[in-house]
Amino acid sequence: MRDFIKQTLAGFTGMILFSVVAIVAVAMFFGVLLAGLTGGSGEVEPVVEDKTVLVFDLSTNISDAKPGADPFHAFQDAAFGSRPDSISLKTVLDTLDKAAKDKRIVGLYLHGNLQPNGYGSGFAALKEIREALQRFRDAGKTITAYNMGYGEREYYLASVSNNVILNPFGMMEMNGFASQPMFYADAFKKYGIGVQVTRVGKYKSAVEPYILNKMSPENREQLEALFGDMWKEFLSGVSASRKVSAEELQANTDEGGLFMADQAKEKKLIDKTAYFDEVVADLKKLTGSADSDQTFRQINLTTYQKVSRKSLGLEKDSKNQVAVVYAEGEIVDGGGSEDSVGGDRLARQLRTLRLDPNVKAIVLRVNSPGGSATASEVIQREVILTKKTKPVVISMGTVAASGGYWIATYGDKIFAEPNTITGSIGVFGMLPNVQGLANEHGITWDTVKTGKYADLGTLTRPKTDEELALIQRTVDRIYDQFLTKVSESRNLPKEKVAEIAQGRVWTGNQAKGLGLVDEIGGLQTAIKFAAEKAKLGADWKIEEYPRPSTTEDKIKQLLSGDDSPRPVARLNPLTKQVLQVKDDLQMLGEMNDPMHVYARMPFNLKID
Repeated sequence: MRDFIKQTLAGFTGMILFSVVAIVAVAMFFGVLLAGLTGGSGEVEPVVEDKTVLVFDLSTNISDAKPGADPFHAFQDAAFGSRPDSISLKTVLDTLDKAAKDKRIVGLYLHGNLQPNGYGSGFAALKEIREALQRFRDAGKTITAYNMGYGEREYYLASVSNNVILNPFGMMEMNGFASQPMFYADAFKKYGIGVQVTRVGKYKSAVEPYILNKMSPENREQLEALFGDMWKEFLSGVSASRKVSAEELQANTDEGGLFMADQAKEKKLIDKTAYFDEVVADLKKLTGSADSDQTFRQINLTTYQKVSRKSLGLEKDSKNQVAVVYAEGEIVDGGGSEDSVGGDRLARQLRTLRLDPNVKAIVLRVNSPGGSATASEVIQREVILTKKTKPVVISMGTVAASGGYWIATYGDKIFAEPNTITGSIGVFGMLPNVQGLANEHGITWDTVKTGKYADLGTLTRPKTDEELALIQRTVDRIYDQFLTKVSESRNLPKEKVAEIAQGRVWTGNQAKGLGLVDEIGGLQTAIKFAAEKAKLGADWKIEEYPRPSTTEDKIKQLLSGDDSPRPVARLNPLTKQVLQVKDDLQMLGEMNDPMHVYARMPFNLKID
């Protein structure tokens, strides 16, 4: 009896303690929420002292569109002081350009390792950041890069620096690009899941992981050409910054590509090795800080971004807008989510901007592998209508392929980076069925129908030859429409488009040579051209759409059960493989085209 009372009291005490902690947590959470709902930021502009170093921590995901508010992130920030896990490309570019002109900023400290998520932190975006870093350096300011370890992405940025420093115990990886798609055909066969496909274009390999157990020769050919061109761009940029020939860099790569700090210095990949305290001591000298100070005078990039351009005399008031509209993620039918491009949602956004007299030009920033052909067509129609009333300029990000190219092709001008992945003009249909899996577990179906093809969309059985022929005709027709649209919009003979289509992906450099892209350039270049095309002179400002979701919006999503996973840092190999499976299966889940026809890039591209 005594033990029973002790256990009961212990349990009761535990419940009380849990309740107290929960009440405190909820109070803190709603305190953060209230701040968000009331504007959250009675923020004053940050104070920037003379001789300050801007700190750019790369330990984040750099997305094209601005990340929305997340109450759980906000709660974590309030409780534990953690930093944001995502920042937009334009925020980074604007902040670096602003700091280059700010006399109080004397240098930049670059550190950390990128945490790519979704279509963020791709090499096309990094090229734009690299150019902004070079402008910062050209303004006479010092860039110091320091890390315990560099991968290709971080080194691509760091190589611009005046001083590239590696911890003496650190390591550098420069072993080239690789991608390792996963194939499920044998597993599907084992578990009784059938997949039938209809497609056009010998390079349209998006369906291959579900019907093959290795790459087709055509897919291998296009990937080798794609990666080769992207790697050439990487070597070219690093070579120019480090004054080491591309041939030497390639030789280093072929030698093994993994270098301890002393080896990296010997090969002129870095300037010196140093410990963190030694780097801090040098930055103290740069900022005129006393030896007794704990650290150098600094302001981090996420804080400095809040310094207004007006306060530096870099921005004027104007009613004239150049609207930057982001299409980032899979293109899906309907409204989509924060991580996808809903055809109806983006079309509605373009329609709103088309009818807004203050919007004088639109830059459509595309960072998408495509997806639903129907949704792509809905968006493209609005691009065509908008173009009749105001300039629509396309800026291609890391990937603007298949459906991503579909929505871009009618722009007044298409800009891409040399390492943008684009093209993939092709169409496919994918038709899974679970008959074998279900029958194996004693599940069967019976059907009543009023027409021969009434159950065409069922997952309960394979399609008949007649049904496959019917779907193939639809795929063929949509592919022909795709070719016609590209021919018309790009002023290319249809026969020429048919040659370079076939579902094949191209880099921005290759696409420019083929006539699929007009100019090599990034987001800033596209914005500047749009303002010139609209004849705005210096009287304009930039507005970004869609607006980032507020804390209130996020709370509504959480209450409705709609939440998205956070980026995961420092993944172990097993977790990476599991997440790759998740991404591949998520792609299947986002295939919601009403005709089951897709204009999507041939693969889930993961560059290691």
